[in-house]
Amino acid sequence: MQKVRMGMVGGGPDAFIGAVHRMAANLDGKIQLVCGAFSRDPAKSQQMSSQLGIDAQRCYASYQAMFDAEARLPADERMEFVAIVTPNHLHFDVAKQALQAGFHVLCDKPATLNLTEAQQLAEVQQQSGRLYALTHTYTGYPMVVAARQLVVSGQLGKIRKVVVEYHQGWLADPSGDSGKQAAWRLDPAQAGSSCCMADIGVHAANLAEFICDDHIAELSADISASGNRQLDDDGVVMLRFAGGARGMLSASQIAVGEENNLRIRVYGEKASLDWSQESPNSLKLMYADKPFETLRAATPTAAALGGITRTPPGHPEGYLEAFANLYCQFAEQVFQARQQHPDIHSLLPGISEALRGMAFIETVVTASSSQQKWHKVPNVSELSGQGGQA
Repeated sequence: MQKVRMGMVGGGPDAFIGAVHRMAANLDGKIQLVCGAFSRDPAKSQQMSSQLGIDAQRCYASYQAMFDAEARLPADERMEFVAIVTPNHLHFDVAKQALQAGFHVLCDKPATLNLTEAQQLAEVQQQSGRLYALTHTYTGYPMVVAARQLVVSGQLGKIRKVVVEYHQGWLADPSGDSGKQAAWRLDPAQAGSSCCMADIGVHAANLAEFICDDHIAELSADISASGNRQLDDDGVVMLRFAGGARGMLSASQIAVGEENNLRIRVYGEKASLDWSQESPNSLKLMYADKPFETLRAATPTAAALGGITRTPPGHPEGYLEAFANLYCQFAEQVFQARQQHPDIHSLLPGISEALRGMAFIETVVTASSSQQKWHKVPNVSELSGQGGQA
């Protein structure tokens, strides 16, 4: 297929996640970055454009200028979707204006600064008829997709318990709070009502819901902030799923020595599974009456469960490849939309996951400051009257 044309908002010279997005978009050769508004500083934006080999005329001073100029280009030249890789407080306005200008949107998580914005965005997206996807990266791992298929196919039986944890240590030392990555995440004006839960806790919640093909119906939470920080850097959430399973979610950015320790265990009536992001190519299956099994990525058994891999068994794929799987799926959706394909279905996180993520974050914050034990998490139908990918 002809390459899908992408623009980017954010991701300037000092950004971390912007470079990750660009590497993921480039991996499979289906996407071409054609324009960008990479920084609020025009000089930095031009510097990034030059480094990436983008026409200087398509490096814009603002995302508003980019949407306006790109919309006036011929249909076979203009960007088709925008990747949003800014701090949280800009996500809503950039996505809203992009959708209204006729462009598809792929956004870093969380979708917006708060739930109200997410609800408004869902309405805009529905009215626009354009695609919207959210980069919950870990749903792109082959063995995560395999784990979901095992649950959905009933091989674990009814799910009884879910334990998911996401532990990092990079905020353990408060002396780094003024650094670029920490500063905006700890600032309520840029990050919203949460740091830890909005940054990594929502990933853990999404992973649990994705694998279990179920949603968190109620929760009880305890989050905390170290020192003089305004936003949380650690927390524990007790979970009740709509299907009856109970669970526990632990997220921390002050766990000294931890790197990116995301792990999930799902316990069913017949069997259980265990997956860790730091050993992503293995999925452990546990039984009461026979030896444990370890499924490995890229093997015929794993392939039959639907995970996307690019290399033979024993050649590990990780974070960038999982990210690329999301970009690859979104490129295919954009291509199908270009061809006016009537039914576009995918496991790619979309507007429903955007709503659920913001509902989770806000309910956790509310629950932690309340004396009430259990708090209902609004479901997608209550929030928007719609569900699923655009």
